[in-house]
Amino acid sequence: MKDDCVNEITYSKKIILKKTYDVIVCGGGVAGVAAAVSAAKNGCSTLLLEKSNILGGLGTLGLINLFVPMCNGRGKQIIFGLAEKWLRKSAELGFDTIPEEWKNGEPTEYTEKRYIQRYSPAIFAYQLTEEIVSHGVDILYDCLACDPVMEGNICNGVITESKGGTEYYGCRMLIDTTGDCDILRRGGIPTVSGENFFTFSTKMITLDSCREAYEKNDIFFAYKAMPGGGINLFGDNQPDDMPKWSGLSAEEVTDYIVRNHLLILDKLKGTDRRSREIVTTPGMPQFRTTAHIKGDYSLKVSDAYLHFDDSICAINDFEHRDHLFEIPLRCLTRTDFPNIITAGRSADGTGYGWDLIRVIPPAILTGQAAGEAAALALKTKVPVARVNIRSLQAKLEKENVMIHFPDAYVPEDKTVIIHGKNAAEIEGGHL
Repeated sequence: MKDDCVNEITYSKKIILKKTYDVIVCGGGVAGVAAAVSAAKNGCSTLLLEKSNILGGLGTLGLINLFVPMCNGRGKQIIFGLAEKWLRKSAELGFDTIPEEWKNGEPTEYTEKRYIQRYSPAIFAYQLTEEIVSHGVDILYDCLACDPVMEGNICNGVITESKGGTEYYGCRMLIDTTGDCDILRRGGIPTVSGENFFTFSTKMITLDSCREAYEKNDIFFAYKAMPGGGINLFGDNQPDDMPKWSGLSAEEVTDYIVRNHLLILDKLKGTDRRSREIVTTPGMPQFRTTAHIKGDYSLKVSDAYLHFDDSICAINDFEHRDHLFEIPLRCLTRTDFPNIITAGRSADGTGYGWDLIRVIPPAILTGQAAGEAAALALKTKVPVARVNIRSLQAKLEKENVMIHFPDAYVPEDKTVIIHGKNAAEIEGGHL
């Protein structure tokens, strides 16, 4: 792996290298923040590039403000690490919707109440800024990561566009957490595109919701969802004449946004303008599955209850009870690209396996693992896919990440049914 970056390149015009970092993280969603913080904690000079002006990605800018269940549905917590830390942090200054059974940690008695938290998107975004600043990560807001600078299969840096114009930052390790594999795709790394259903939601207040918030003395109840397209993640009732979007072109993104804006506007026309207000609308498309790396391994539904030697975290199924999984490091890497790794929504999963990875808690954990792996690869001078897995796992366990779920949590009946289908039906289809 090359340690030195080229000092200048030709990119339509000559661009001088502005600065070189150990690690560049492209995309400031929750996975990207976790990766940047973890790399910086290990002494790596780290730059985080974010195209908007807030951190958190879909979890803040996209208004998908939910830590989905982090337990097995039987009162046993599975997801810890930075996901646990940030869930608790989000409840300190913003909404606190943690169920009473989980207020003080894992319940001492059996419960089927799941461990979730719906937080304030804006306040959580500010808390993520605090995380970045407190760990010494350099950040550039309103800065688009455009293209990786590749020399064969090595990434030497990233071309950016910002108020400063076209600039070039060098790196020894690249982490793509754009959520859409933007940098991986442009660098020639194989990826897989997905499909997205007609789903869109804004936040609104009404006179009735304000009254409810006042009566309950809790501002949380003032905010209600105002949906555009309302298709669920399984695509139930997706209209036959409605397209499914990959979200990988300006035309598709625009079509999705225009359809939803007009639908919401049509709904508003039938209401009293004095009784309601849209208080915020998504600042990015609410696509969940645009593209992921074609990694060294793809997580599948049939991997339920399996232990992987190279596991970087244990996770649970957020929609169904009992189902437990482990995410291998191989879902984030390709051995033929030695200084590139991904995390979050762009980790490799097949069908519903992708859904399991892409939600907030697992995205944070894979981001945390990517940052730790990048730092370890640089320290030991090996490709990121070839880091000493025992050393990586030990570092993650020290940060309170569960690497392997306890076998005691595995049910006697290990049949996996997802939305009425078994693993064979799912993996043979498109769920």
